[in-house]
Amino acid sequence: MIKAGSIEKGMALLIKGQPYIVVEREFVNPGKGSAFARLKLKSPQTGQVLRETYKTQDSVEEITVEDRDCQYLYFDGEAYHFMYTDTYEQFVIPQQGFEDMQYLMKEGETYRIMFWEHTPLDISIPYKVVYVVTEAEDAVKGDTVTGATKVVTLETGLRIKVPIFIKQGEKVLINTETKEYIERVNT
Repeated sequence: MIKAGSIEKGMALLIKGQPYIVVEREFVNPGKGSAFARLKLKSPQTGQVLRETYKTQDSVEEITVEDRDCQYLYFDGEAYHFMYTDTYEQFVIPQQGFEDMQYLMKEGETYRIMFWEHTPLDISIPYKVVYVVTEAEDAVKGDTVTGATKVVTLETGLRIKVPIFIKQGEKVLINTETKEYIERVNT
């Protein structure tokens, strides 16, 4: 058990008999009354999002999880195929609950996966990742309005808005939480 005031983003908790990951945590200390924590929790198995509020002295059940480095192999349309980097054993994670990951993970890359009782709870993707632009329309000459953007497709299939000067084959840095363009990467 852990006190609600000690809960941090990324922790795994057991709520109503189901595992949840803390996606957001807000600590509130009102001028009058006791402090409390507002939590946004996500179920990795169903994708359901819960919003819970606990007084800081309330106890919540924290679950023991194991983090392992795993190499992403491929997506078959229904599940993600991974391999443990230490044992080379392959396993599958169903897409349900991890729909957003399809366009963020690159084949061959290593990601940290959180497990609870051999069940994957979370796939950690770096906050910023470099992707190659695979499809981009050419900018139209004279289309130089301030902040002009266009939609491009990245190597994973993710479609995002970028400035009009980005061309096919270039590398761009993307914020994986917001799926937004940060900057062009010169290599």
